[in-house]
Amino acid sequence: MNFDLTDEQRMLQDTLRKALATASDPWAALAELGVIGALFSEDAGGFGGTGFDIALVFEELGRADVALPMIDCALVPGLLLTAAGQDIADVIAGTEKLAWAHGELGARYDLDWVETRADGDVISGQKAVVVGAEDADSIIVTARHAGAKDDHTGIGLWRVARDAAGLSLHGYDIAQGGRAAELTLENTPGEPLLPEAFNALSQAVVAATLAQMAETLGAMETVAAMTQDYLKTRKQFGRPIGSFQVLAHRLADMMLEVEQARSAVILAAGHLHDAPAQRDLHVSAAKNLIGRAGRMIAEEAIQMHGGIGMTEEYALGRFAKRIIMADHRFGDTDHHLERFIALRA
Repeated sequence: MNFDLTDEQRMLQDTLRKALATASDPWAALAELGVIGALFSEDAGGFGGTGFDIALVFEELGRADVALPMIDCALVPGLLLTAAGQDIADVIAGTEKLAWAHGELGARYDLDWVETRADGDVISGQKAVVVGAEDADSIIVTARHAGAKDDHTGIGLWRVARDAAGLSLHGYDIAQGGRAAELTLENTPGEPLLPEAFNALSQAVVAATLAQMAETLGAMETVAAMTQDYLKTRKQFGRPIGSFQVLAHRLADMMLEVEQARSAVILAAGHLHDAPAQRDLHVSAAKNLIGRAGRMIAEEAIQMHGGIGMTEEYALGRFAKRIIMADHRFGDTDHHLERFIALRA
């Protein structure tokens, strides 16, 4: 199989890289350039939607030193609305910003853990770590129909306006950059979108996991390049420290991990639209590898930089935080190792 970028993908990559490097408002710039449309299929109003399109966009986002909640405020809400037969033209155009609220306290990474209840169009419950909720126009909320079993059935989708009655938010900064919020819904009105949403939710979370892995890969590439440049310029005993054999070997190990991570992202991207069991198997294998490789690269980079790598003023510290925290989104290394073993069995 040929994994080289097409001419269109290469143009998108170059355009995205330039926009992220120069734009004062990256979200508006990406929307104006039509980049958000690359995340969705033509049927949904976009011009991409494949695993490789998603990976390309988020790898570039990971390279840049910006905290854009593109996964939580565009990709996942857009996919869920598409599954519900809703128009997402405003999402693609950047004129409507959404958030999605699914995680709950005690859920860990279980998608079918939903204690929020809905009776018709009235929702009550709590949602945790809703990224971008404060700036969203509306929020896509998962809830379980009143009287439904506590399994993957009976989980639906509702659209809740940001200023809906009974909705309260407690916002806070998150370690990887940006903000999230805890949501409390008390008899909050919502627009029913999809009565049985578990399959759509599963597909959207897989796409989000791929996006997170690609974003982490981009950050890893930047960190490795920063480390290489630092070893070339930092001198000790009259010569660059990169000429010391032990550091050169450690840098080579970092570069090897980056290439393994790239292969894992390509593997997951190629299986994004496979049957669920096959899709989940490859995504879990990739997420486990990305988590382990990311931790190694972040730790090695900081150690080889020394004290400067821990300062707020130097970009390495921010990248390292994002790489480490990315492991805890959509399942950490242990979760996906267990999942991979179960799927193989």
